[in-house]
Amino acid sequence: MRLFTRTTRSLALTSEGRELHEHAVRLLREAEAIEQAAVASRAEPAGLIKVTAPLPVGIHILAPALPRFRALYPRVSVDLRIGDQFADLVEEGIDVAIRVGDLADSRLITRKLAPNRISAFASPAYLERRGVPMRPEDLAQHDCVNFRYQSSGQMLRWHFKLGDNIIEILPNSTLILDNSDAVAAAVAAGGGIGISPIYVAAPFLRRGEFVAVLKDYAIDRSEVTALWPESRRGNPNVKAFVRFLTELFSSPTSWDETFAETRNFSSRSMG
Repeated sequence: MRLFTRTTRSLALTSEGRELHEHAVRLLREAEAIEQAAVASRAEPAGLIKVTAPLPVGIHILAPALPRFRALYPRVSVDLRIGDQFADLVEEGIDVAIRVGDLADSRLITRKLAPNRISAFASPAYLERRGVPMRPEDLAQHDCVNFRYQSSGQMLRWHFKLGDNIIEILPNSTLILDNSDAVAAAVAAGGGIGISPIYVAAPFLRRGEFVAVLKDYAIDRSEVTALWPESRRGNPNVKAFVRFLTELFSSPTSWDETFAETRNFSSRSMG
């Protein structure tokens, strides 16, 4: 049976190859369903759980919390895959994903965890040198450190809450970086004013390396959400991990408390 049609430039399935592939996929999914049914019959979480998360959430929130999860469930091992490219949970056998922003996969069960709150920050040294923006439009007179999405090459548009409206600014940036930790490092080093998720900024705030600016204009940009396939609904590992995530992101989070305690930097702060 001929399964492939090969040329010097391409490789394609024949009709027989496509049919065989569809049968194989169905068999694999049935085998996975049998495996998940066996796992669900177990009352105690045990074995391996595969988790994926975007880089900043994985590094700043999940990775430091995993030892606590394992202290609660010592028979569970965690395989955490960190990356900004969205994985296909069903195809790649992922048990739980953390995602930030819009969701489109209807095959998944979802649970909102927390708002993705963002704000503008700068180092005290930069503000001493260049002054403090009092309104979003004042950013035009400042050096700005902006984030560029690796997936699209587009630069982040900055959003601020102005009364009942949301305004959008694309600043003239003197530094453009494609990693949120790199943005934070440049801002802490005095490179200018940058936008950052609160959970990334919180350690810098605690150390005094960041100061919140335009705090009254900060907004919840989107939602942090947990997702898992329907086939994992009864999986005790998934149930335990989602329960742990709900507690980890419970309101107020530790990073939101740090931000709330931070004063809004103003010209009077330098006096």
